[in-house]
Amino acid sequence: MEETPYEIERKFLIRMPDLDWLSSVASRSHIVQTYLLREHKETSERVRSRTDEHRTVFTHTKKTRVTAVRRIEIEEEINRTEYETLLQRADPKRSPIEKDRYCLPANGLVYEIDVFPFWKEQAFLEIELGDESQTFPWPEGIVCIREVTNDGRYTNSALALQIPDEELQKEEIT
Repeated sequence: MEETPYEIERKFLIRMPDLDWLSSVASRSHIVQTYLLREHKETSERVRSRTDEHRTVFTHTKKTRVTAVRRIEIEEEINRTEYETLLQRADPKRSPIEKDRYCLPANGLVYEIDVFPFWKEQAFLEIELGDESQTFPWPEGIVCIREVTNDGRYTNSALALQIPDEELQKEEIT
């Protein structure tokens, strides 16, 4: 029997890091993700193009929320033709999301930092965990504003509909 493909992830709103520093300690890729019309209310579906300095990879992903931190994630690599075919099902109410993703290896983990062109002062940090109760050290050089794992406004799918006002967050947590 096949194991359920869970994604266990926490997400944080962070102050925009120094991108020169980040580029020197992390690998970068450019991502364009497009949300597709939903076949089921509780499941989001997207296609993604991820380009680094060597190649472009296309993926098709379906996610179903189980808890705020845990989702069932089914992701498969697809070819360009399949990607372009799936794009025909793009949700017209959602804009494609473009971002630069920096993968920062530290403390035996990989911290993913997403930098969006529509924000100048903030970005996201995401960390995939082995289980929902796992703790982790905070990476040096990154300033946390607050955790947004449970805040539906900060999912990429929600950002494709409406970008939260950058001025909402002024207080940093320590």
